[in-house]
Amino acid sequence: MVTRTSVAMQMEYLIYGPFKAAAMERGSMVAPCPFLIVIDGLDECENKEEVQELIESMITFFEEHPLIPLRVFITSRVEQHIQSHLDVPGVRLENLVDHCSNHDIDTFLSVLFEDAGRRDRVIRAYVRQHGEWPSQEDKQKLVSHIGGSFIFASSVSKFILGSSDGQDQAATPMDRLPLALNMNPGLDGLYAQTLTRSEHLPHFLNIVSTIALLEEPLPASGIAELLGINIYEVVNVLVNLQAIIQVPGTDDIPVTLCHTSLRDFFTTEGRSGRFFAQPSHHVVLQLRCFQCELEARRRRSIPESSNDTRWDVSPAVAYALRYWEHHSYSGTYFRRQAHLDHAIELRREALQLPPCISTPVVYDAPLISCLKDRYMHNDSLADLEEALAISWEALTLSRYRWSLEAHVHLLLFSIAHSLRFRYWHLGYLTDLEKAIFLNRAALGVPSSSQKPRRIFDNLGRLLLDRYRHTGDRADLAKVVSGPSASVGNCTQDRTYSADVLGTGLLYQFLCTGVWTDLETSISLLRDSIAQLPFHDANRYTSLDALAKGLRERYQHTKDLDDLEEAIVWLREALKLRPSPHPDRQYGLSLLGSAILDHYRCTKNAADLEEASGMLREAIRLHPLLYPERSTTLNGSGNALLDQYRCTGTVDNLEEAILCFREALKLRPSAHPDHSLYLHGLGDALLERYRHSGAVKDLEETIVSYRKTVDLCPSHSQESSTGRASLATSLQLLYERTRSLSTLQEAIVLRAELLAFHYLEGHQDRVECLGDLANFFQMRFDVTGEEEDLAQIAELRDEASQLSPPTPSA
Repeated sequence: MVTRTSVAMQMEYLIYGPFKAAAMERGSMVAPCPFLIVIDGLDECENKEEVQELIESMITFFEEHPLIPLRVFITSRVEQHIQSHLDVPGVRLENLVDHCSNHDIDTFLSVLFEDAGRRDRVIRAYVRQHGEWPSQEDKQKLVSHIGGSFIFASSVSKFILGSSDGQDQAATPMDRLPLALNMNPGLDGLYAQTLTRSEHLPHFLNIVSTIALLEEPLPASGIAELLGINIYEVVNVLVNLQAIIQVPGTDDIPVTLCHTSLRDFFTTEGRSGRFFAQPSHHVVLQLRCFQCELEARRRRSIPESSNDTRWDVSPAVAYALRYWEHHSYSGTYFRRQAHLDHAIELRREALQLPPCISTPVVYDAPLISCLKDRYMHNDSLADLEEALAISWEALTLSRYRWSLEAHVHLLLFSIAHSLRFRYWHLGYLTDLEKAIFLNRAALGVPSSSQKPRRIFDNLGRLLLDRYRHTGDRADLAKVVSGPSASVGNCTQDRTYSADVLGTGLLYQFLCTGVWTDLETSISLLRDSIAQLPFHDANRYTSLDALAKGLRERYQHTKDLDDLEEAIVWLREALKLRPSPHPDRQYGLSLLGSAILDHYRCTKNAADLEEASGMLREAIRLHPLLYPERSTTLNGSGNALLDQYRCTGTVDNLEEAILCFREALKLRPSAHPDHSLYLHGLGDALLERYRHSGAVKDLEETIVSYRKTVDLCPSHSQESSTGRASLATSLQLLYERTRSLSTLQEAIVLRAELLAFHYLEGHQDRVECLGDLANFFQMRFDVTGEEEDLAQIAELRDEASQLSPPTPSA
């Protein structure tokens, strides 16, 4: 009969009645201390009306019998039907959001590991040799990964300490511990099932995406204010999600995730599916940060509010002021023109109103950032110039407080960053010099906190830009050596990020030919790309550098896989720079040149056509005096030269010569690329000589090749190619003039190639042996020197030995 009654009636019959009877019989001597009843998981009861009836009867009992020694301890998630009935006098409510279970998890694991250490001979042996296991650092990592879930803690500990089945490659607990740090808690099913409960409600995806992407948690009221919706709409979504999201009983305590894996679930599309928190939501959050601050400024502008000394910012406004930049950076790839126009409109209006907080900052960093972003989006130099004008004015106003203002180093960095953009646009070295000076100044400004990595990395990129412009290896050495070499008064122990250092090592390899520099560069750049999400604003620069490294390795090893991988990365990098991105021409130039290399390997006419089109577009986009234009001109010249060789169209040949000549004008002779362009010009002139027979073309060809050889490092591949081309052109000149001095120079060049470049095993050695033998034959035919005959016999004998045997008929 009892089981058919309500829970409240059961409590009356089984608990309250006996206690009241005992109190009437014994008075205050019922017990020396109160009895405690624990009701765990009250929110899991499906009959909400019965739960409310239980709570009401419980409260009535204690109001009528306050002296009976009985207490009830209830645990529950904050459900509305429970919260509203418990929020009365006589009931103590304790919010457990701020009570972390990590300490309990730590104790739980410590007991398990200590017990295993006593029982497991393998662990005991490891501890005798290596000391404590697991280390405190590893245990803390494990506790953090578990995220407060005892169920997950139990699974993890069983995985680590469980016995091996003989097929487990991680055969010992010490081997399995690192693997446990990557274990999925296996809660995806619970997450998806729980989220379905609120999926139909208004603003559902906006709310959960916001919670997933926030840099720090906000209360329900803060989430509502940030998104511009009502608090009750946020609460309405969250009350059904309390199995996975901790929802406090009041609207002013932050909403948090029950387990850290929930954020990974939301941000991994393959796991979350339709609940995926799109990275583009960062754009929404950036705009909402600006809107939230603007509305606060509007309230602040009301006379009675501006005079109220108690006035303070809400959690949402404080969040907007602090984290707008994070959402701006994370949403870079997803912003469109309309987003940027709206953001700038919001910032301009905000600047007409009093600030939300008292601040010494005399410039609007969000407006400057948005103007630069719009410049990057539509290539409008006016936006960049406005951003620079605002920054310079702010710097002028700040200079008398140079050592006091915490924001000055960020302002200096911002100007340096903008000047780098203008250098890309116009190609003026003065902008680059100013940017380097200001970036160094930013690192030299006293600051109580460690300066952001982006300031260090920007200096490294600026130095690499100047190296590409001038060819001054001192700048390259500073990048490879690190920030301490770049900034004389830099006291912070920092290194450049992997993409900056990797790019520096790549350029160093191009100068020195040290193979380990190239391999290290490729490894660093791969690491950099692996850590950057697809939409990261810096990803394309790392992709460019990695592709250049792979393409350079292909030039030496002829491994087509390297070249094809480089093309894949360059296509991805180009997608990250849609038209009219101001750096798109650089991506087109790199990709076009790589595809041209692929054509030369495969002779696929489609490759040549695609490469030529990309390089022509890149030339059209490059400013006329911009030094990097020379790289594109060189690539286009090579493509046109290949087109001439393929079709015989002389116009292509003439255009190629013009491209090489213009490229040489943009690079001084001291620049490492100058010799490359000279060689290209020599190749084009040689083709025109073969077409027209004009000796002046051949003579200019020889001059170009001679300069190439003089400028190249003697050990480089470019040097060997230059010597071979010069020897060939000298042979042609000898055939026209019969000048023995010309032939003698060609002989010396071929001999040097055999001695220093085409060593035994080199693929070109046999051909070079034959060419040198022919040169000696030419000289013998004129001079009759017997020594030449001996040289001819020796060279042809070696060539015969190195040549593969001819198959018999």
